[in-house]
Amino acid sequence: MAVDAVRAVDVIAEVVRDAKPGETPARLCAAAVKLLPVVGASVSLRGSGMPIRLAASNSLASFLAEAQTTLGDGPWLHAYRDGTPVLACDLTAGRDLHRWPVFARQAAAVGVRAVYSMPLGSDDGLTVGTLDLYRDTPGGLTEDELRRAQLVAAVMTLALTTLPREESGSGGEEAWLAGLATEHDEVYQAIGMVMAQLGVDAEEASARLRARAFAQGRTALEVAHDVIAHRERLDGD
Repeated sequence: MAVDAVRAVDVIAEVVRDAKPGETPARLCAAAVKLLPVVGASVSLRGSGMPIRLAASNSLASFLAEAQTTLGDGPWLHAYRDGTPVLACDLTAGRDLHRWPVFARQAAAVGVRAVYSMPLGSDDGLTVGTLDLYRDTPGGLTEDELRRAQLVAAVMTLALTTLPREESGSGGEEAWLAGLATEHDEVYQAIGMVMAQLGVDAEEASARLRARAFAQGRTALEVAHDVIAHRERLDGD
């Protein structure tokens, strides 16, 4: 049964009701799964050379968000760069498979056949990240489904840019958005260490970190942990 715009707004309102600021992105990912023919959703912001995964609806969505981070490629990158939705409707064959062959194989390995990436942006054309939607069968979105996906992305953008600060457990005030990305602070620290070790800029250091992670079949975050702990050096890559 078709879900009209009013119903979509009602679902979003119900899902985020009484949510603390830091809980809102994950709840909006859950709303996307309720409203669309998808099995998972994740939200990422663009960081220094790689996206920062803020929230995901489940472990599958989290895994594929991290996979795109590690590869430095995927539908999210094109949605972010172009500021328009990217609909990879069939990762098992044709144009989408050839466009992102490594990511497509990783997605297919966990049962995902299509990915829809919605840019998160403002009225001035600035794109700050993406809402990524994962489907277990090939296929596109209907016009109504695309409108619903864009509605969730618009609410997500509003949440990320306007939600108030909340009190932290230590009694001080902490930006809720920064708190969501705490684990990725280690990625930035690792990038800084690689920059110092190799005398390269942030983009090159990020690329080397991703390359090491891909070569070892790990995530960029896992490699960053080892770089900080001095268990891993990227010299000579």
